[in-house]
Parts: sequence; structure tokens; C-alpha cells
Amino acid sequence: MRCFSAELPQMSLTQVAQAAGLARPTARRILLTLEEIGYARASNGVHMLTPKVLELGMAYVGSLGLWEMARPHLERLVQQTGESSSMAQLDGSDIVYVARVAVPKLITLNVDIGTRFPAMVTSQGKVLLAALPPEDALKVLEEPSRSGLPERDKIPDNRILERLAEVREQGWALADEELAPGCAPSPLQWPTGQASCALP
Repeated sequence: MRCFSAELPQMSLTQVAQAAGLARPTARRILLTLEEIGYARASNGVHMLTPKVLELGMAYVGSLGLWEMARPHLERLVQQTGESSSMAQLDGSDIVYVARVAVPKLITLNVDIGTRFPAMVTSQGKVLLAALPPEDALKVLEEPSRSGLPERDKIPDNRILERLAEVREQGWALADEELAPGCAPSPLQWPTGQASCALP
């Protein structure tokens, strides 16, 4: 299912097999199963996901009661700052967005529920990593990112620990164009418009 995207919302069997790194017969069996249970459909040899896939992510969010608990706080924060506000959790060396109230902007990152970014280049990720014991944070960051973004030069462990210690001490984190030039990926934006922060 993760092979489909905004750029490739519809794919042939061959495209799905290539994107998933599977043999055509295997990809076909999986697609038939997804169609049988309602998560995909096919038309004229082209396969696509159905809205039913939203149930997978929302079942997880709903099971934690995150949205109902987070929504009033996120909405209040958006009203106070005029900036988008999000909630994320660590998943390996990435963060995954689990709740969000967005504000339309001229230039912005495409962030939806389920969006995944490397933790060390986002303010939310730094806050979550800083909450871990230092040795656990380093162990987590050893896991390869599954965000699909190009890998960056590895930051030395001592520098990572220095940054996380600073975040831990001050209680907030900045992400100054670390994820994308000109864009601040996390919820609150400073008046300079160049850095963002997240509160633990």
C-alpha cells in the first residue's frame, strides 16, 4: 500500500511489483487480497487504493483517543500563534504525525496524519529524543529512517548528545531549515519566520 502516493495514485501490476520489489505473481496475489477486503480496486488494468485505507491509520489514532484529547489544545495553540500545530510520536529514528491542525500557508511542507520525517531534523523529534536516556536515543537513531528522504551526513554521537542535552535543559527545540530550506516543519514558528519549536 505504501507504494502508492500523490505522484503515483494509480499503477499497473508491473509498476506495483517494481515499486514493492516483488515478483509479479506475488504482487498480483497481494493486490487481489487488498481488493477482496476493500483496500484497493482495479479498473482497466490499473490499481488504486480506496478510502477504506484511512481506517487503518484512524483506528490506531482512535484507539489511543489522541485526536479528541489533542484537538482542543492544538486548536487553541493555532489560534494563539497563527501557525499550524501538530502532534507526533517516535517510530524508530523517525517521527510520525498522529494529529494536526493546519493553517494554509503560501510555502509549506505537505504534512498529513501518518507523515514520517527523520526525528533529528524536526523540533518535535528532538524533544521526543531528548526525553529518552542518552544511550537509548543513540540506539534509536542507529535505525535507518523509513521516511523516504535522502540520507544526510551522519552527525557525530557527541554532537547529537550535546543537542539533546540542550533541548532537555531548555524544554523546547528548534528546527531551523534542517528538514527543507526555507521551511520550518514543526508546529510553532518564531517571529523571525526561520525556526520552529515544540514543547514537550
